[in-house]
Amino acid sequence: MKPDTHATWQALARAAEASERLHLREMFAADVQRFASLSVSWNDWLLDYSKQRVTTATMALLHGLWHTADVPGWIARMRAGEAINHSEGRAALHIALRRPAFAGPILHAGHDVMPAVLAELDKMQRFVAQIHGRHWRGATGEPISDIVNIGIGGSDLGPRMATQALAAFRHPELTVHYVANLDGADLATVLAGLQPRTTLFIIASKTFTTQETMQNAASARHWLVQALGEAAVARHFVAVSTNLAEVARFGIDPANAFAFWDWVGGRYSLWSAIGLPLALAVGFDNFRQLLAGAHAMDEHFFSAPPEENLPGLLALLEIWNTNFLGADNRALLPYSQSLGLLPRYLQQLEMESNGKQVDRQGLPLHCATAPILWGEAGTNGQHAFYQLIHQGGRLVPCEFIVCRQPDFALSGHHEKLLANCFAQSEALMRGRTLAETTAELVASGMTAAQVALLAPYRSFPGNQPSTTLLLPRLDPFTLGALVALYEHKVFVESVIWNINPFDQWGVEYGKQLASRLLPVIVGTAQGEQLDSSTAGLVAACRSG
Repeated sequence: MKPDTHATWQALARAAEASERLHLREMFAADVQRFASLSVSWNDWLLDYSKQRVTTATMALLHGLWHTADVPGWIARMRAGEAINHSEGRAALHIALRRPAFAGPILHAGHDVMPAVLAELDKMQRFVAQIHGRHWRGATGEPISDIVNIGIGGSDLGPRMATQALAAFRHPELTVHYVANLDGADLATVLAGLQPRTTLFIIASKTFTTQETMQNAASARHWLVQALGEAAVARHFVAVSTNLAEVARFGIDPANAFAFWDWVGGRYSLWSAIGLPLALAVGFDNFRQLLAGAHAMDEHFFSAPPEENLPGLLALLEIWNTNFLGADNRALLPYSQSLGLLPRYLQQLEMESNGKQVDRQGLPLHCATAPILWGEAGTNGQHAFYQLIHQGGRLVPCEFIVCRQPDFALSGHHEKLLANCFAQSEALMRGRTLAETTAELVASGMTAAQVALLAPYRSFPGNQPSTTLLLPRLDPFTLGALVALYEHKVFVESVIWNINPFDQWGVEYGKQLASRLLPVIVGTAQGEQLDSSTAGLVAACRSG
């Protein structure tokens, strides 16, 4: 059923029309209990959405979407291992990757996947212990000091983001690097600071055929072989892949290949062996805490009603802003330098998952889906794009993430960070009227002429909606729960929009065209059927 045909959807459209006459500062003035009624706690987390342009009546309607779209039924299908990724005929069981042994089985095609998941985790743990204990030695007998993960997309962004986020927990004698871009500058700049004899490469590619990854892997292999010889490959490369034949052909011992499964989507794979570089960076005990945090969020998502369900609330608020208030974007603003890569990670998770305009029945949708996601760590963003949010005239829903306690406790820093975060959300909500600005300038001693000149520039409309997620601290457990929170948010949105969040055919089409163009660019094919623009660009490159 198309989402915009629901009676609840129509009621929300009418509520949105009525809300156009309201300003957030008026909503707060009219309801002194607004924060209490429009915030929710989970463990020691706090989600404050009182600065969103909603009322309790609006939220009741949004909660109705949860039931109308049968979100609980879809959760049950996911947990049962059904092929909810219907266009590829696959289940989506990333929840199994962080499920503890005592929690019981998860079935896929009638078989319990948990023994294989737990066995792979044990294998990862043994490997991490070998590296950290200096038992794994390179070809010259020296211990490993640097890890280079070569992957792209989900095989890169998740562990890269989490490694930066958990910088306070890093192993003191091991440095983890990430290479993803096909541009040679990415790999070359990483290799420039490394020694072949103490470097270990992780090649992360499920099929071991991903073009970008395998080109970078081949260049890294050449760099190593030039220095240490062909026989050194087996001691300096491991793989995360299911294609053991290609792994062996590359020169990696299949015993040093770590597996994951086709029911794990790339952008949901942090919890699998794709997380091996992260486990090496922070230690396996911390990696297990990451899994425990994600599992805790899973259990909350599965059991909490929509009124208290953190992923559900974030999803419903985004649907309100996108489909009823007309926002086409969302700013993610973590007030944490350690979470600086979170916007980039969530760009893939959210826009690759829900950037669709065809529903589960293959029919065109008549409503918007995933908004454009962008953002930057605070306070850096305040000196870049906040001006546009405050006075640019666009509707920009904002999502602030901040921790009560710092992960790096330098005196005088964190209190100022908190003050800036809370002040920005207040300013976006409240704004400043022309009359308020005029009174303030008069009080400062300006002349009437100066006031008349400057007051329009220093007035702000406000009424920009925002949510603040207040976390206790940034540790492995919290980060795991945070990432799982957004995974489930994406899933709830996909159910309500009636789309499949687990495929990415637009990405695949681009890869297909690149494969067709490569022979033309290197001169082994003519490219007679290219459009004039593409043909002209190729010709210009070849002539140079």
